[in-house]
Amino acid sequence: MAPRILPAAEHLARFALHRRGLASTTVRAHGVDLHVYDGAGRGRLPAVVMIHGLAAGGGSFGPMVTALLPHVRRVIVPELPGHGFSAGAGEGRTVTPELLADVIGDALDGLLTEPAVVLGNSLGGAVALGYALRRPERVRGLVLVSPAGAQLAADEWRALVAAFDLDTTAEARRFLERVYHRPPWFLALFAHEFPALLRRPAVREILASATPEHSPTPDALAALAMPILLLWGRSERLLPASALAWFRQHLPPQTVVEEPEGFGHAPQLEQPGRLAARVVEFAKDCVGSGGVSTP
Repeated sequence: MAPRILPAAEHLARFALHRRGLASTTVRAHGVDLHVYDGAGRGRLPAVVMIHGLAAGGGSFGPMVTALLPHVRRVIVPELPGHGFSAGAGEGRTVTPELLADVIGDALDGLLTEPAVVLGNSLGGAVALGYALRRPERVRGLVLVSPAGAQLAADEWRALVAAFDLDTTAEARRFLERVYHRPPWFLALFAHEFPALLRRPAVREILASATPEHSPTPDALAALAMPILLLWGRSERLLPASALAWFRQHLPPQTVVEEPEGFGHAPQLEQPGRLAARVVEFAKDCVGSGGVSTP
């Protein structure tokens, strides 16, 4: 694979995560060299796995790591194939939803030493949900933050995919404004780099290969037995409201659905403390009164 020139922001994010106590490691999973941030926490709650969205990277969870480490035994942040510092699919292969599931599944199977709280945002939500379906015994609890993966109508699906076709800085700025609850002042400073991120081979391959048929079946969702928390911010402007309705209808009865004020599509970027606090509370609920769990 030809080397990729990564934006300075990704290098800064890696530096910040290293400073927060997470180390970088490379895991060979389903033929892909996957970059993973991994670090020991200081608490007694189960390990937390966090999976990022399309065109993002593990660094997007940086501030959450600081808030989680005092409470949990471990934090694991894999970067999807072709994202961040992870390699792509390799010669003769493309990054598809099936490959994402296989790679992340193999990686977590090898990394986890205990059932974990698995969190996914956007595309990462679909990947996290897929892992819970594939390996329910390894998922202590599932946190879905504005997850992809709902069964959408054909016109809604086409509109969602088309939203990622950006050529200009102005288009990128409008797209990013849909991601944030309240767009930060510095948005204009990095919006010009965003179209290049969306042109990365892995991003285009995922968009070209994913279809509504990759959604899990209602019967499969209904069979999930672990605690589930679905967070769908009131400022969600990227995914259609029908996706939330679909999840409400088909996730099992123990699912807790919350629509927090001040949360956009990726609240880890704007409200990392609030999101981390809710994850800690959920993890305590997963292990019972007092939140104490033994390895």
